[in-house]
Amino acid sequence: MKDSPNDLYRKLLEGDRRAAARLITMVENADPQARQALEMLHRHSGGGHIVGMTGSPGSGKSTLTCRLARHYRDEDRTVGIICVDPSSPFTGGALLGDRVRMQELSGDPGVFIRSMGSRGALGGLSVATNDVINILDAFGKDVIIVETVGAGQVEIEVVKYAHTCIVVTMPGGGDEIQAIKAGILEIGDIFVVNKSDRDGAPRAVADLEMMLETKPGIDEEAWKPPVISTVALSGEGVGELADAIAAHRAFLVQSGLMEEKTVQRMKAELLEILKVRVSRAAENALDEDEVGAGLIGRMSAREIDPHSAADEIVEYLFGAPDSNPGGHQAAQVWKADNSQGRDNE
Repeated sequence: MKDSPNDLYRKLLEGDRRAAARLITMVENADPQARQALEMLHRHSGGGHIVGMTGSPGSGKSTLTCRLARHYRDEDRTVGIICVDPSSPFTGGALLGDRVRMQELSGDPGVFIRSMGSRGALGGLSVATNDVINILDAFGKDVIIVETVGAGQVEIEVVKYAHTCIVVTMPGGGDEIQAIKAGILEIGDIFVVNKSDRDGAPRAVADLEMMLETKPGIDEEAWKPPVISTVALSGEGVGELADAIAAHRAFLVQSGLMEEKTVQRMKAELLEILKVRVSRAAENALDEDEVGAGLIGRMSAREIDPHSAADEIVEYLFGAPDSNPGGHQAAQVWKADNSQGRDNE
């Protein structure tokens, strides 16, 4: 018998891993019934420390994440791990190779691992990923590590959702220069030179430290990102990394920035949800012959440019600036979404 949202909510708070896994699957499949459970769980979230792990492919993020989780388990702290893998733009499928690399943690009841596809989201993170973060938070995980895809340019969206953002690099890969190009110096709270048993590791550390020291506009009271050397395969430096994460969390709490981070994350999460819903409403509008066909036809005939066409869609969805927004098309779509989840209970 299929569990109801109330059952999943209750069982998850009781520590039932199957309930957590079931709810995450529902979120990934956009099951409308997940909405009610998420609404109830929201008040139970906010206690976990969210750590973003990002970096270029091959830098050893997965192995480092695994070692860090083992370190926390030795301290009797529970861990949630979300591995965001690249999704196919056609099928939505993902490689999900990180779970294979973390098999040694799979039997630990204090660790919950989930691999997810990025689903084409900017920066590799999606609305579903944020929902899973909230589920693991309400599930009582002390630390939630979000490892991003690291495909191509290093993802920077993770900074919006993590309390502590770790940028992983390695010697000999040219990542120090890439960090400048990609603006990574601005988002990293902790920098890690992994595989530091390789040649060139001291130089890589020195170069990153120099870049951080010469970064313009540094406030004397601001957090000074440390550069840590690790060898994830052997566990070398992982304890120092965990200490740096704890120090950053303490800094956020003492400075009052933790509350700002929370507000920033809530805003970013809300905007992502709004983007999805408005996009869906716009697609629905374009599927209507009297709206979409006519508008696209006018564009094809060069009677109207794309920006002006977008203005017309916005007015169609939300109404004219002086009209009542309560009756616009987007609101009707959202109300239908909300009612669908409750009607299916």
